Amino acid sequence: MVVSFNLLFLLVGILLILLIVCAYYLFKFAVILIRVEDSIEESLDVLDERYKRMNEILQTPIFFDSMEVRACVDEIKKSRDAILFVANKMTQKDQGDLFKLEMKDVESDLTDAQKDF
Repeated sequence: MVVSFNLLFLLVGILLILLIVCAYYLFKFAVILIRVEDSIEESLDVLDERYKRMNEILQTPIFFDSMEVRACVDEIKKSRDAILFVANKMTQKDQGDLFKLEMKDVESDLTDAQKDF
């Protein structure tokens, strides 16, 4: 009987130590996740500001008919679309078909731009 109580106390002690170690690492992991989430939210805010500013710039008409200026405007449009794509990809979990279509549009724009140059 005495041996079994000592063995039980030893096992309870070992399990308590393991529980404390697991709780420490769970807390540490939770803090890391919260920091990553805050960083992503800040990044999305920056992307949102840049997207709005690029939209404002693209709304102004172009009075210069140079190929370089038009190519620059096209690149700004593609960058705006890429910002929107990245922001959507980061915020939404899984809308497979929608993202595949958007990615195909971005890839087709990239290949069209490469053909132009």
